[in-house]
Amino acid sequence: MNAYVTGSTIRRLREARGLTQAGLAKRLDVSDKAVSKWETARGFPDLTLLEPLSAALGVSVMELLSGDPVVNRNRSANLLRSRFYVCPICGNVIHTTGEAVVSCCGVTLPPLEAEEPDDTHAITIEPVEDEHYVTVDHPMTKTHHLSFLAYVTPDRFQLVKLYPEGAAACRFRFQRGGYLYLYCNHHGLMRRKL
Repeated sequence: MNAYVTGSTIRRLREARGLTQAGLAKRLDVSDKAVSKWETARGFPDLTLLEPLSAALGVSVMELLSGDPVVNRNRSANLLRSRFYVCPICGNVIHTTGEAVVSCCGVTLPPLEAEEPDDTHAITIEPVEDEHYVTVDHPMTKTHHLSFLAYVTPDRFQLVKLYPEGAAACRFRFQRGGYLYLYCNHHGLMRRKL
């Protein structure tokens, strides 16, 4: 794990819940001096207290560790707010439909930032019956390859996982609007509006 809960996070979340140091201490069955030490960075909560501490502060353990509470703003679903995450250790591809705290292999993952495809990642789209055949002229070696292609509209999400030494191609059922994403293991996430 590359982070641990900070005193400023504990204080901010405690105050947001309207708890005193003594009130939080009572919920955790520790002394208010212990809570004071955590908040002034003169000590850390024991690992066994992370779950009870996060419950008392009304956040998940991941939110507590990252210091970024996830707030449900109750917005209607829209897949165009999609975020992609790729684990640098195992290669997992993780998709969320908005902001999230995502962790894989013990590492907190940042959301990928999409750029416009360059000439070395040129996308070709050909209609084939009721689908579109998407190809990318890109090497697919074990060291340099595309990991996935995805097509996202406001109400649909399609992802095709690609593998080294395979084809950098797939078929999608296109609708009006949306975005086509590709992920290169050397150059990152790219997005083209359709």
